[in-house]
Amino acid sequence: MNNFYLYPTMSNLHFSRRHFLQTAGLVTVGSAFAAETVGANAAAVPKIKIAQIGTGHMHASKIGTLRTLTDLFEVVAVADDDPHERKKNENKGPYQGLPWMSVDELLAIPGLVAVAVETEEHLPLPYTLRCVEAGKHVHLDKPAGESLTDFRKILDIAQAKNLAFQMGYMYRNNPAIQCCLKAVRDGLIGTVYDVDAVMNRFDGQSFRNIIKTFKGGTPFIFACHMIDLVVSVMGAPEKIHSYLRKTRDDGVIDNSVIVFEYPCGGIATMRTSINEVDGFSKRYLKVRGSKGTIMIRPLERQGNMSGGTLFLTLVEATGEFKKGEQIVEMPPLKDRYEDQWIEFAHVINGTMENPYNYEHEYLVQKCLLQACEMAEYK
Repeated sequence: MNNFYLYPTMSNLHFSRRHFLQTAGLVTVGSAFAAETVGANAAAVPKIKIAQIGTGHMHASKIGTLRTLTDLFEVVAVADDDPHERKKNENKGPYQGLPWMSVDELLAIPGLVAVAVETEEHLPLPYTLRCVEAGKHVHLDKPAGESLTDFRKILDIAQAKNLAFQMGYMYRNNPAIQCCLKAVRDGLIGTVYDVDAVMNRFDGQSFRNIIKTFKGGTPFIFACHMIDLVVSVMGAPEKIHSYLRKTRDDGVIDNSVIVFEYPCGGIATMRTSINEVDGFSKRYLKVRGSKGTIMIRPLERQGNMSGGTLFLTLVEATGEFKKGEQIVEMPPLKDRYEDQWIEFAHVINGTMENPYNYEHEYLVQKCLLQACEMAEYK
């Protein structure tokens, strides 16, 4: 399945900049669930009692954002079986004032509804399995571990119990990404035939030592974001080709190119490296279609604030968009994780359908493990 079937070109569309921005994304949050709406409905919906397992993930500190959403969530506890990680993190700002306990104690908290799993990136699946077996909604930070079989089991249990299951791909709620997905879905740029994505960094030896612990190296931790976006735009690839390289003698896979092949000549390429000077600011996503091209560069601005710069180029004027290149105005920058957490609350409360179903999460993880040439992906 690919975009030629999922996103057919639509011939009679009228594109309004205002409508384009307000409805961007897969019926996600942002303007659709603005802060005032959340506040107005807060009294009618009980707060979601949520806890966090693990503090070793690179994005684990986003519990700080979660704790600001007091109309939606009540953050009740943190657990970490790794004494080193607990000692390192328990007095840091995002965790101050929270009780620390064992995983068993955490899962036994009366009224606990949801759990955020934020362990080191290659260790989350046993904890996630315990959460879904206990009937808890789960936010699992990316990527989904190293075993596709175990991940499939978790998804099947979550689906059987009708549990909300959200992967922590922060770009999904990025307004520029949402606008891109809407443009593809609505046919603004025609039939998509090519996606080009880059997610690089520039890091020293300490970070390289962390990357070395991942069987898939740099692409395991970074290409997963790009694969999520490519699958959202183009669906499942027919073939995957990987070029995983080590530019130094420390054994770290630090440079890679991944190529997805699609029917009708479609191609997607994803580059990941931890060697590019100022690589964070040069991350981009380019989507080329028969009627136009979208370039988002950088993917995020002012550090990691959600909202990149989107360039739209059209072969002819469409609605309020002119022929040629233009910058599409984005909403004001905001915390990259805020809308993700708000979306999670709405999925749990049943006020919106999860925009990324279980099969999408499985496909992304399958493609990732195959791209990383990890044996257990079939």
